[in-house]
Amino acid sequence: MKYSYYPGCTLRTKAKDLDVYARASAAALGIELEEIEDWQCCGGVYPLGSDEIATKLSSVRALNAAKEKGQELVTMCSACHHVIKRVNDDMKNVEDIRTRANNYMELEEPYAGETVVLHFLEVLRDRVGFDELKKKVTNPLKGKKIGAYYGCLLLRPSKLLSFDDPENPKIIEDFIRAIGAEPVIYPYRNECCGGYISLKEKEMAEKKVTDKKLKITLVKSTIGQVPKSRATIEAMGLRKLNQTVELPDNASTRGQIQRVRHMVKVEEV
Repeated sequence: MKYSYYPGCTLRTKAKDLDVYARASAAALGIELEEIEDWQCCGGVYPLGSDEIATKLSSVRALNAAKEKGQELVTMCSACHHVIKRVNDDMKNVEDIRTRANNYMELEEPYAGETVVLHFLEVLRDRVGFDELKKKVTNPLKGKKIGAYYGCLLLRPSKLLSFDDPENPKIIEDFIRAIGAEPVIYPYRNECCGGYISLKEKEMAEKKVTDKKLKITLVKSTIGQVPKSRATIEAMGLRKLNQTVELPDNASTRGQIQRVRHMVKVEEV
């Protein structure tokens, strides 16, 4: 399996180890990551302005390079993945952006969102398979407990990214099991860290960890409940009847509560 590979700036600086280990792991699984020539920084933040074209061009160049090689594009960094996949959607579905970007770049053949964008975890899950990955593990992490952190960049907007269930993701937990460790499910694993606004709106970012909370108590057993309800209860950190947890009062938590409202008692803290 050969893929076009976009490492991004962070994997060239602060996260060099991730790049090294990912390439070594890919090679052990028979995957060739062919780094895109002369790639440029994606910007790290998806530009929301509908008339903003210049900051999207580096992503379009990477996407078109993969298209010209007939390869899917693989990313490792969650921020790069988020930006490139959303720009790819723009090029596929927003005619004004597609036209202006192609006019500016003067490509031999206009780019229209043809490239498939994958995070490396999706390659492991959907192309290799975690069962096959497990067979390749030579030093399993037995006895280790690992808590995954998704944040928001891999999961939202959920319909566009199509990475996993935004309320109760499991891809990283399945990966952790495949390498021999035990995943720890905790309620903050899919919450926004405030990173995107930490420089401009420091106080707002701090509120992400100091905002109002909800006290949620499991008042009805999970026995006999549908699998989705049981999974939601587990994702909220509830393990036994009458157990109580405190979660941030936000849209994600409210969505989880709505799904299992017949099983929990909710109080504002």
